[in-house]
Amino acid sequence: MRVRGMMAVVMVPALMLSAGVGGARAAEAPPVAALAAPVRWRIDTSHSELTFRIRHLVSRVSGQFNQWSGTLVADPASLAGGSVEVDIQTASIDTNNERRDTHLRSADFFDALNHPVITFRSTRVAVDGRELRVHGNLTIRGVTRPVVLEGEMTEVSGAVGKRRIGFEAQTTIDRMDYGVSWNRAAEAGGAVLGDEVRISIAISAVEQP
Repeated sequence: MRVRGMMAVVMVPALMLSAGVGGARAAEAPPVAALAAPVRWRIDTSHSELTFRIRHLVSRVSGQFNQWSGTLVADPASLAGGSVEVDIQTASIDTNNERRDTHLRSADFFDALNHPVITFRSTRVAVDGRELRVHGNLTIRGVTRPVVLEGEMTEVSGAVGKRRIGFEAQTTIDRMDYGVSWNRAAEAGGAVLGDEVRISIAISAVEQP
């Protein structure tokens, strides 16, 4: 979560003291507080998850993306104003079924050949205690739509400069909004796939110099 800029500036009025015949002299003001530098974090994908679920017939199919990366800019003490950027390699989709994954990579679904990267770019962060609402733009198949991730900061640990920070968040999208529209009729009626996709993300990120 990128901190665009946060400052605390204290203005101290000059105090005029009588200095006899020489006139008045302003007392020296205390130094202005230094600006807090943004804290950048790199997502450690080996300790993070990016998963999804969709209805398939009468049950659910879950999957994940195995190759992705991202950065946060955030002050753990004041998350509002932070930001997050995530890049997902479309072809790394994994539902534990190679035949199905090959179909998902095709033009029927994610069209990985022509749209190799799925991206998320936050636009603002709303904070209520540890709870977060991360507003941003999700791009799939070249189509960008606004989404809101709802979740919380789970933990911060380690010495300053080597800390880890954790977040969990979820959102639900309509795949039709992104042109991921393939479906077919089920034998018992209705469609094989649902339209809504539940996306969950669990992040462990490492503080950067």
